[in-house]
Amino acid sequence: MSIDFQIIDHAIARIVINRPQQHNALDVEHDRALADAWQRFNDDPQLKVAILSGQGGRAFCTGADIRDYLPYRRGRAASQEPTSIISFGGLTGAQDVAKPTIAAIEGFCVAGGLELALACDIRIATHASSFGLPEARLGILPGGGGTQRLAKVTGLGVAMRMILTGDTFDAAFALNHGLVTELVSSEALEEAALAIARQLAKNGPLAVVAARRSVLASYGLSVEEGLLQESALQRQLLLTRDAHEGVAAFSERRPAAYTGS
Repeated sequence: MSIDFQIIDHAIARIVINRPQQHNALDVEHDRALADAWQRFNDDPQLKVAILSGQGGRAFCTGADIRDYLPYRRGRAASQEPTSIISFGGLTGAQDVAKPTIAAIEGFCVAGGLELALACDIRIATHASSFGLPEARLGILPGGGGTQRLAKVTGLGVAMRMILTGDTFDAAFALNHGLVTELVSSEALEEAALAIARQLAKNGPLAVVAARRSVLASYGLSVEEGLLQESALQRQLLLTRDAHEGVAAFSERRPAAYTGS
C-alpha cells in the first residue's frame, strides 16, 4: 500500500492512491505521502500536469481513514491556530499546487475523496462512479474545502443538498451538475485522462499556469478586479519568449518549441 508516482512522456505525473483494501482512504501516513507527491510534482520543472487516481477500480478515494485520521485531526484541532487551513492530502489548501491537475475518477468519490477531486482543475469519471459529502452524518462538516469549492462548481442549491443531506449521487447527477466534464467507460478512463494531460503539456507552460491562476483568482473577485488581474498576467506573458515562439510557430505552421521562459 502506497502513494505511487509515475512520470509519463517526461512531462506528466501520474499519482495513484494505492490502498484498495481501504477504498483508498487516507490515514495519517498516506495523507503525508500524498502531500509529498504533490510537492515532488510542484518542484520538478519538467512536469507540466498531474493525473490523480485511485487503485483497484472500486474507489477513487473515500476520504480519511476515520480510525486513524480523525483522532489525529481532533488532537490537532485542540492545538492549532483557529486561522490555520486544513489541507487534506496536500492538495485542498489554498495554494498547495501551482500546476494543472486532473482527477481520473472510478468508483466511490466521497468525503475527502470528493474534496481532492474538487481541488483538481479537471475531473472525468466512469459511469459507475458515485459522489457525496457525508460528513454531516458524522457530526462534522467537509473540512477539506468541500463547503468552499462545491457550490462554485454546482451552484448553491445543489451544494446545499449534497452537504446538508450527506447523500450519495450517481455519475449522471455529477455530469448534469458540472462535478465532472465527461463520463467514460472503465477501460477508457486512463487514456482519456492522458489525452487531456498530453494536450495541456503541449501548450505554453507559463501561459497554462498563468491562465489557471487567473481563473482560480476570479472566484473571489469582482468582474472588474478579475479583469485587472487577468490583464496584468497577460502583460507579463506577452513579454516572454514563449509568447513570441507561440505566435511564430502558428505563423510558420509548425509545432511550438516552448522553453518556459
